[in-house]
Amino acid sequence: MNVVMQYKMLKIRHTLVPIANFGTNAAWPVLIIGTLFTSSDFLIQLGLLLFSFGVLFQLVTLPVEFNASARAINILRDNNILTREELRPTKKVLTAAALTYVAAAVSMILSLLRLMLIFGGRDND
Repeated sequence: MNVVMQYKMLKIRHTLVPIANFGTNAAWPVLIIGTLFTSSDFLIQLGLLLFSFGVLFQLVTLPVEFNASARAINILRDNNILTREELRPTKKVLTAAALTYVAAAVSMILSLLRLMLIFGGRDND
C-alpha cells in the first residue's frame, strides 16, 4: 500500500483504540450477565458485537505494522545504518515481529468464532 493509505490506516487504528479497549473489556461482563442472569439474546448479541471491535482493531493493525517494518528496513538501508550483511537478519526479525500481529489477529478471530458458536447455539425455550 502507498504511504497515504498507510497513514489513513494509522489514523483509523488510533481512532479504534478506545473503541476496541472498551469493547473487549465490556464484552465479557455483558456476555456473562446476558447468559447467567437474564438469558437475554440482546445482551449476548451486544457482547459479541463489543468483542468484535477488538477483532476489527487487530485487522486494521496488520497493514500498519507490516508497513512500519518495511519502512524501518528502508530507513536502516537508505541511511547506511546497517550493512548489507546486517540487513538480512534484521528483515527476518522485523518480519517475525510483524507476524506476531498476525497471530494476535487470528487468535481474536478464533475467539470470536468460538463465542459465536457457544452463544449462537443457545436454545431459549
